[in-house]
Amino acid sequence: MSLLIIPHLHPKGGFDPLADLAPVASVATVPMVLAVSNASGVKDLPGLLDKMRRNPGKTNFGSGGPGTTAHLAEALFLNQAKVDGMLVQYRGTGPALVDVMSGTLDGIIDQTVTLMPLHADKRARAIAVSTAQRLPQLPDVPTFAEGGLPQFDLRIWNGLVAPKGTPRAALERLAAAVSQVMDSPEYRDRVEKQFASQIPANAERGPDAFRRLLEQDSARVSALVKAIGMQPAN
Repeated sequence: MSLLIIPHLHPKGGFDPLADLAPVASVATVPMVLAVSNASGVKDLPGLLDKMRRNPGKTNFGSGGPGTTAHLAEALFLNQAKVDGMLVQYRGTGPALVDVMSGTLDGIIDQTVTLMPLHADKRARAIAVSTAQRLPQLPDVPTFAEGGLPQFDLRIWNGLVAPKGTPRAALERLAAAVSQVMDSPEYRDRVEKQFASQIPANAERGPDAFRRLLEQDSARVSALVKAIGMQPAN
């Protein structure tokens, strides 16, 4: 999804991912997890929302920097929940995670692969995941829908693209090869079990399906960027 954020951060760069690249295939979708510090006293999503409504603007969230997927996820969360909070931008996800663990930050929204270890080791508490059902890797973590925010369904896709003008036949061959890899036990084990990510279904594979996903999320990112007033990079 970072691919679609770049034009908003660098509008003078003349880069349009939909026009300048040829989609090949989506290869995995990564859910987002909302986690809070142990020092926050928050136990679940309803408790967090109640705390934020009683103390507007007092709860802070960190991310790896302006325009990152975590930044957009947190802004989307505040927008959809209709609560006020502080979004603190770090120079990388690592420092933000350290401050969540220390209690300097109240919370963070990031990918499963980043936050699962912290939750498992009780260095932070995961309280919501952006999937339709609970994840087998995080069975004790409710979905956003269970916590009262069903509209938060942001998940981060990863995909393969080729240079503009790549022949359709070449795109199809690449997509077929990628699909074969995605069906292998080794790939499934790594993506689903280790990273708690989701492999695209057959109907969601290939150049056409990936282009539809890009177009859909391009409009979504554009609307969110305007809603949060994200400023272009200098």
